[in-house]
Order: sequence, then C-alpha cells, then structure tokens
Amino acid sequence: MRLYFELARRGYRRYSAYPAATVAGLFTNIFFGLLLAYILLAVYAETDEIGGYDVRDAIAYVWISQGLFSVVAIFGPSWFDLAIRVRSGDVATDLQRPLDLQLSTLAQDVGRAWYQLFFRAIPQFVLGAIIFEITIPNEAGRWLLFAVSIALAIPVSFGIRFMLNLCSFWLLDHRGPTLLALALNNVLSGMIVPLAFFPGSLDTLARLLPFASMLQAPIDIYVGEPIGGNAATALTLQVGWAVALYLMGRMMLAAGTRKLVLQGG
Repeated sequence: MRLYFELARRGYRRYSAYPAATVAGLFTNIFFGLLLAYILLAVYAETDEIGGYDVRDAIAYVWISQGLFSVVAIFGPSWFDLAIRVRSGDVATDLQRPLDLQLSTLAQDVGRAWYQLFFRAIPQFVLGAIIFEITIPNEAGRWLLFAVSIALAIPVSFGIRFMLNLCSFWLLDHRGPTLLALALNNVLSGMIVPLAFFPGSLDTLARLLPFASMLQAPIDIYVGEPIGGNAATALTLQVGWAVALYLMGRMMLAAGTRKLVLQGG
C-alpha cells in the first residue's frame, strides 16, 4: 500500500507542477459555469421543475458538473497517455517494472483527481454557491454519501479510460475510438445536460450505463434525486461498474500483453 500511496503522491505532484494550467482551467470552467447557469435560469423562467430538478437543483448541477469535470477527467491527456506508450513500445518498459500496470496507473490517477478536487472543483463550487441560490443539503449524511459517490466515480472513470487506452494493442491509431468515446461520454455522463432532462425511459437507461456513474450519480445524490429514489441504489451501481470495469481491464491487459510485439524480440 505504501508503494501505491507514493505513486498517488506523484500523480498529485505531476499536476501541481503546472499552477498556471490550473488557473487557466479554473477560469474556463467558471466562464462556462456562468454561461450554463444563466441559460438554465432562462429555461426555468418558463417552468418550475424538469425531471425532478427545480431551479436550485439545476444551478447546483452546473457548478458540481463543472467542478467534477476535471476530477473524473471527462476529457484530457489521461484518455490517451497509455495509448501513446503502447504505440511507441514504451509500455514494454512499464511491463518489466515490478509493478502492476493497472494498479500503478490507477494510483497515479487518484493523485491527479485529488489535486483537481482541491484546486479546481471546490473553489468554483464555492464561487457558484456565493453567486447563485443553489441547493445546499442540510443533512450531514447526504454530504457523506456525496463524498463516497465522488470517490467511486474516479475508479469508474479510470476503468473506462484504461480499457480505451488498451485498444492500442490492436489498433494502429487510438484517435478514432477516443473521439467516439469522448462524444458518448459527454452526452451520457450528464456533462452537457442533466440526464434527468432526458425523456421517458431514456433517462433511466442512461443512468444505468457506466458513464452516468462518473458524473450524474454524484450530482443526483447531492440534489436528492438518485436512480430508484435511493442513494444506496446509485452507490451500488457505481460499485458494480467500478468492479466490472476493473476486471474487464485486467482481461484486456492480459490479452494485450500477449499481443505485444517489439522489434528485436
């Protein structure tokens, strides 16, 4: 455990080495947060509730989603870092180290997520709560469940990204699958619009997919609208996807290492 803790620290330090990039990303998220908040305020001028979300829930969604955007890596270099190493053959060095590639990469990603949480997610959420009237849970229990859900969203996100990177063992170019996955992720995670706004059974179906466990599930728990009306259901779904994606990633990695061919042997 000490080894993976140190790897998480290095993942944290990797991103803390570029404070200007953090400030730029924070500014961008705040800009789009303000834009989306005022769009939703205009929408709610014509209605009181959409899919169980009132206007305070919807504005809370804006600032939580913009905050978690970087925490769960909706897009960014982690979607293709390992793929580049597979394509270049550098992954052979990674596999020769006395480390589990999947667990070591996960540990570094957890460090990355913690840095983004403290220096991007929390500041902009606080700013949004100051500027707008948003839903603020009164129960300590809901805050705890919200924190647990965020913690579970990280391995779910990692599992999706890890398997996508491993596709480079079989494909000559990782960019096609990456762009397709990013497009699906942006829509089905709840990044562009709350999944509660989807019509009919499409809402439920989208929330059952792993993408929703990255972003929509924590937001639903925060505003009190989790799938099935029960936070335990949403958390169980997240745990299930985290475990399933981890196991699928291990199988893909095992198959990929058998596929790996390097010039010279």
